[in-house]
Amino acid sequence: MKSGVSRVIILVGHGGVPRDFSRDKVRRLMQLEGQRQAHALPVGEEEAALDRELRDHPRTPETDPYKFGLEQLAAALRMRLGAPLQVAYNEFCAPSVPEAVDAAVTQGAREVVLVSSMMTPGGSHSEEEIPELVRELRKKHHEVSIRYAWPFDMRALAGFMVEHLARFDV
Repeated sequence: MKSGVSRVIILVGHGGVPRDFSRDKVRRLMQLEGQRQAHALPVGEEEAALDRELRDHPRTPETDPYKFGLEQLAAALRMRLGAPLQVAYNEFCAPSVPEAVDAAVTQGAREVVLVSSMMTPGGSHSEEEIPELVRELRKKHHEVSIRYAWPFDMRALAGFMVEHLARFDV
């Protein structure tokens, strides 16, 4: 059943590997991903299975402090924005960006705004991968406005950092 929400904001984090997940499986996943990218191949069964296992691995604040830190940021943003906000991850953690967008659309969102926690330019995730996902998701959900609120204004980010440093008497 659709909730009728018109706009959903999705905070996109990088995602982290939980401390208790097999390092051998992570190495294999990275190896498969590198081979696929080098040869411009689609995702294979083994890579997809390893990716799903990693994304769905149970997490705690002790095993994945990144996930819980991003969720704290999301909670603070929800309070300040007063708007529906979900969390998604570029890699290693669930839900993925496409999963989060699909869920928002299923819930009735007519507009989805993605915002990355990766704030500075130069990263392949924020500059290449997320924009590519946005293009794919716009094709899939052509009836929904999907926007990517990036790049960040470096002057505004610098202002935030100056205020933060002032708390440390800098």
